[in-house]
Amino acid sequence: MKKKIIIGTRGSQLALYQAYKVKDTLNTHFPGLEVAVEIIHTKGDIILDVALSKIGDKGLFTKEIEVALLEGKVDIAVHSCKDLPTRLPEGLQLGVVLERGENRDALVSKNGKLLHELTENDVVATSSLRRQAALKKINPKLKIIDIRGNVQTRLKRMEEGYCDAMIMAAAGLQRLKLDHYISQIIETHTMMPAVAQGAIAIEVRENDREVMELLSSINHLPTWTAVLAERAFLRTLEGGCQVPLGCYSMIENDTISLHGFVASVDGSQYIQEQISGSIDEAEECGVALAQKLIDKGAASILNQIKNKTV
Repeated sequence: MKKKIIIGTRGSQLALYQAYKVKDTLNTHFPGLEVAVEIIHTKGDIILDVALSKIGDKGLFTKEIEVALLEGKVDIAVHSCKDLPTRLPEGLQLGVVLERGENRDALVSKNGKLLHELTENDVVATSSLRRQAALKKINPKLKIIDIRGNVQTRLKRMEEGYCDAMIMAAAGLQRLKLDHYISQIIETHTMMPAVAQGAIAIEVRENDREVMELLSSINHLPTWTAVLAERAFLRTLEGGCQVPLGCYSMIENDTISLHGFVASVDGSQYIQEQISGSIDEAEECGVALAQKLIDKGAASILNQIKNKTV
């Protein structure tokens, strides 16, 4: 059996939490295994003064780590699954996922305001076009501005007056024990989550059978099934994290139910659909859900957005 594993990860506190979560899980299953963590800075960590939608999203938070993985400098790469492109570089694959955390978004507001209490006088910050579209659908008069940086940086900027409220992934706040900042967990029917939000992904080399054999024992199958379905949905629509679309799944017994949406950035066009099927055909369900949205006009909406950002 392999005696040492090197994990490649970003350097933020949240990324390190996820990497050490994988380390602890491996150590629990394999007490004699040496696991080291290697910090690798990505383009998304370095360029903080430009909106995500303006710098492109393919591999923004993963590319440099993937290069290290392909070159053999690290054995596995740990990512927030929502940051992982649906089409991976040749030679790499999604290996396994840990049990999913909270998949919903959270409202963080200065005065503890709830979503329905926000007015046109409140400045709401988010780096996500998906969240922006949902906010505009809820209240077209909301003033929305972009915000970048890690979780702690964004919280500090809000406290210093940059904005009155922010939308963030609830799982990130919970993992960093910052959930006391959460004013409201936003229900999925109000703001549909990003694909695979809340899941921790482990990326591996395709030909590394020894590592895959190790990892197979820590794969969380219900999360794996959900992630495969949601990523198939995203891949079919050819959307990245910087287009206004979202998806979430629920598994009950042998059935998976998927909900997805595509919207214009201003929220004026909003198409949503749902589908159910066997967990054995989870990916096919994701593709079918995307096709239902395409049949209702989703491709036209996404093309308009892409043409504006090119």
